[in-house]
Amino acid sequence: MIFKKALPRRTFLRGVGASLALPLLDAMVPAMTAQAATPAAPVRRLGFVFIPMGCDITRWTPAGTGTLGDLSPILSPLAKVKEHVTVLTNTELQNAYPGTHSSSNAAFLSAARPKHTESSDYYLGTTVDQIAAKQLGRETQLPSLELAMDMLQTAGQCDNGFACVYQNNLSWSSPTTPLPAEAHPRLVFESLFGDGGSKADRAAALRRRGSLLDFVKEDIADLGKTLGPADKAKVSEYLDAVRDVEQRIQRAAKAVADNPLPDLDRPVGVPASYADHARLMFDLQVLAWQGDVTRVITFQLARETSNRVYPETGVSDPHHPLSHHGNDPAKVAKMAKINQFHVSLFAEFVAKLKATKEGAGTLLDQSVVMYGSGMGNPNVHDHTNLPILVAGGSACGLKGGRHIRFEKVAPLANLHLTLLDKVGVRLDKFADSSGHMDGLFSL
Repeated sequence: MIFKKALPRRTFLRGVGASLALPLLDAMVPAMTAQAATPAAPVRRLGFVFIPMGCDITRWTPAGTGTLGDLSPILSPLAKVKEHVTVLTNTELQNAYPGTHSSSNAAFLSAARPKHTESSDYYLGTTVDQIAAKQLGRETQLPSLELAMDMLQTAGQCDNGFACVYQNNLSWSSPTTPLPAEAHPRLVFESLFGDGGSKADRAAALRRRGSLLDFVKEDIADLGKTLGPADKAKVSEYLDAVRDVEQRIQRAAKAVADNPLPDLDRPVGVPASYADHARLMFDLQVLAWQGDVTRVITFQLARETSNRVYPETGVSDPHHPLSHHGNDPAKVAKMAKINQFHVSLFAEFVAKLKATKEGAGTLLDQSVVMYGSGMGNPNVHDHTNLPILVAGGSACGLKGGRHIRFEKVAPLANLHLTLLDKVGVRLDKFADSSGHMDGLFSL
């Protein structure tokens, strides 16, 4: 019998002021003959992507139920990955009423009713991602990662007497502890691969460094001597992805630095294009999961009441006013183009997870990602018939390529409870849940 010491799963390449977690390698599998061909224990990951202000549900909802056939106009960008996607129709957030933008954001992951206050005595509930992070985050560098696209957070009262904290933050580690999200890709990169310190310290350190990989090149060379051909290829592919993200961040920083016009509101390193910024933030999530730096991620793809304009869609109107469309067909059609654009960015993310190999499968197999909004019809600010879909998770038993329409309206908390269960976090109840979603996962 041949014994070989396995490389620990929590292996880092370390250099001066930097560390880099490695993806899952064959060398991390115990190498006794009885186990040599056995994949390492799968890692479960959970992600949430939030879109604001609901959508045009008529252009979102697929025709028919069961097998996901022809995709609706808004969901059409998912065509290449639809076998990994399940669309859920007829869910609600009862605790988000009375309907507001603040409660839409706040209840999305908590399924809780936010306390009506403009002051600092805000109160919500622990969000589903943080419940997962308490268990899944025990073995990772970061218990969870909170991301957003908007660089500035507002203060005071934002929406019908609700404090802005409810719109600013998706994740809450307790009913009184919101977790701010990071939108600056350079600082996200540093939090994943740097050695800590304040955000100001990390930003200053980045300016002094040419590249993270330069500090770990000796470890990379030493590691290469011990790995087989397949593992060498995986490490090379992973490091190429890190290098690509790093270079894109540096190019974005240079573009801003070379601009002769002062732009004090835009932190250095943020791509000027929303789409480029979003893609970079999604790529950082792929790296975070591939390196097992964290297993729980939330991403606010846009903020409630956002007046952002998306020139990529050909629509020149800001998003929020379009959401109050008054059933004007022209305005609804424009809003649907924005909805479709957001889905297209998510589809690219799902495709990258699918293309990233891990063990005998892919990152997408081991990851469950929920996408959607806490609002249904934005014109009336309701929280019923929400646009919700789930991607990935075949290793967790998720059946993709389906459209499930619940006969009776289902609390969104039932989905949260079900997703927690399938990534190994057992709860009897979450918020206003009434049970698990039968049929969503294979048994």
